[in-house]
Amino acid sequence: MWSNTLGESFRIVTFGESHGPAVGVVIDGVMPNLALSEADVQVELDRRRPGQSAVTSPRAEPDRAEILSGVFEGRTTGAPLCIVVRNLDARPGDYEALREVFRPGHGDRSWLAKYGIRDWRGGGRQSGRETVGRVAAGAVARALLKGQGVRIVGHTVAAGGVEARAFDEAAIETNPMRCADADAAARMVAVVQEARAAGDSVGGIVEVRASGVPEGWGDPVFHKLDAMLAQALMSIGGVKGVEVGDGFAAASMRGSTHNDEMAPGGMLSNHAGGMLGGISTGAPIIVRVAVKPTSSIARPQRTIDVRGAARVLEVRGRHDPCLCPRVVPVAESMVAVVLADAFLRQQAMVKAAGALTEARAALDFADIDLVEALARRFAIVERIAELKGGGPVQRPRREEQVRRLWTRSARLVGLDREVALRVLDAVLEASRAWQERKQ
Repeated sequence: MWSNTLGESFRIVTFGESHGPAVGVVIDGVMPNLALSEADVQVELDRRRPGQSAVTSPRAEPDRAEILSGVFEGRTTGAPLCIVVRNLDARPGDYEALREVFRPGHGDRSWLAKYGIRDWRGGGRQSGRETVGRVAAGAVARALLKGQGVRIVGHTVAAGGVEARAFDEAAIETNPMRCADADAAARMVAVVQEARAAGDSVGGIVEVRASGVPEGWGDPVFHKLDAMLAQALMSIGGVKGVEVGDGFAAASMRGSTHNDEMAPGGMLSNHAGGMLGGISTGAPIIVRVAVKPTSSIARPQRTIDVRGAARVLEVRGRHDPCLCPRVVPVAESMVAVVLADAFLRQQAMVKAAGALTEARAALDFADIDLVEALARRFAIVERIAELKGGGPVQRPRREEQVRRLWTRSARLVGLDREVALRVLDAVLEASRAWQERKQ
């Protein structure tokens, strides 16, 4: 598998299975001296963990973060960070009945078709438990972005057909749906509980807003910032769609409405969701994800087993009747990881540009030194011409001595011999022409 890595400058690799001994993440590219503790990671893991409310899975995992490497005395060292979370409430026996049966809506059959083996204990890597590593990485990315003034907030904007109409950030963490509209949240909870009682599930929409992102992050063409965000968000299990800014609503708008006009103070609207040409505009980045209904439901569904025989399946166990509340911190983390990567890429580009400017300035000084050295040399050539009193301009023996001198000197300073001799030939030719004019 080559698909467990995300990012270039801020690179994460998640590991572990749902009912294995542990899950976690390795992060490379974290700058040294960044203040970081297990408590910083724990805050985000607590938001993602199961068993939080009646609308999430009852699996009782404490999800305690252990930083195994990359931090010393509360600060990052620049070495790879490894964060692990032990699985303490795994019950692989709950999935024994699914050993040879494919669950509708899951990737069981497609995984087996690709790899010829599958972990039937809760789906292994396909389980939502894999997102523990993402959220841990997101906590580190947030710590990095905090120093740049970037703030990321996610919330549920729709679930089970109920849509939020207001945005009160203070309400998000006060209700089990993580909805910024308290009235809508109460209706969402009722719909989710009704679906759970019926052995069913519901889907919804989660929005993430990132404020404080400056202009200029992201790259055009294949590394557009919105493309990188879309990839990261679509990689979350259960996400079936991503939109940026007005998203699909833009298809029914006119350019005169959708275009974000500008004034000296900045953008006058934000239909583009904070990105144009794949590069951040300085306006808040706004993305939304469509989350499908949880696939594991306790209602009879037609399926097949590994031999292709028809079966009827009712999935039992501990499952979320709606994924949205726990997708919120995961989606936030994916946005944080992508933005951290974009920030480090931008920083590297700025440093490279600065280094190039410095190198060009140094080259200019070297050229000045070279011109001054040539001026001194030709003054001496003129003096030699006077001393020779009209003698022969070209003296092969003397020129051969000069060539040997240049060869030795080039070797001593590490200059390519051929380069040195090409320059010498040009200098000697110019010297001869100079002497001939003086005679």
